[in-house]
Amino acid sequence: MPKHLFITLFALFGISTAATAQSDLAYEIGIYAGPVTLQSDFGQRHDVDTNVGNSGFGIGIMHFINFSAANNRESFFTEHFKVRSDLSFSRTNLKHYGDWVDRKPDGLFAQQLKAVRATSTVVGLGAQLEFSPFMKIHDFENTIGGFSPYFAAGFQVNYYSAKISSHLGNLSLPTVTPVKFLTPSDGRAHGFSSENGVALSATGAVGFHYKITTMSDLMFETRFQMFSSDWIDGLNPNKDIYKENKSNDWQVWFNFGYIYYLEF
Repeated sequence: MPKHLFITLFALFGISTAATAQSDLAYEIGIYAGPVTLQSDFGQRHDVDTNVGNSGFGIGIMHFINFSAANNRESFFTEHFKVRSDLSFSRTNLKHYGDWVDRKPDGLFAQQLKAVRATSTVVGLGAQLEFSPFMKIHDFENTIGGFSPYFAAGFQVNYYSAKISSHLGNLSLPTVTPVKFLTPSDGRAHGFSSENGVALSATGAVGFHYKITTMSDLMFETRFQMFSSDWIDGLNPNKDIYKENKSNDWQVWFNFGYIYYLEF
């Protein structure tokens, strides 16, 4: 067999094999948006005003790899799992709430806390493995009005930008900022920092898909996101001294989304 013919046949066989492998996959794209609440060093832990007040808005785009839609060889994995990738953006305005700022009479400490403001912006890129335990993916795709709850877990790489300031003036002055936040912390000169950085985060979610047409779904999801950094909000009192500052920043998303199935 001539060499060039062998190479041609080999190339065609490779392309055919790749196409066959790819034919087992289908793809979906979508968009989501909703409120985001950032649990951080701003405000009082487990306080309703803190949770509601320190909330912002998030938006994202998503892409699914669907192992079932174009695959006739059913297995538990292909019928119950999808891989989802996300690119998301969120922004939250932060201030102090709770007993420490509501105390009467209104002392210097409370006034200093009330004056502090921050804005946290986070851009995330990552992936989740989505598990639908109650309904096969094939069955859901063929059922208009179908309802399919799911659980998901994954990770993201996040770029964050924290901007912090005080209405009273320069944050580095003891007349402006409580001593707790002036103490050096985690390699910074103080327990506050306006900075840009990169942090990893672990994600976990629970939600459901609702089938509205053959080629589209609606989605609602609650997603928890725990960051590897405590500087997402711009505050991080020294953990060795202030033991109550024991957790890194984390946020909760409440997402409403629309998903469209690409032709396959």
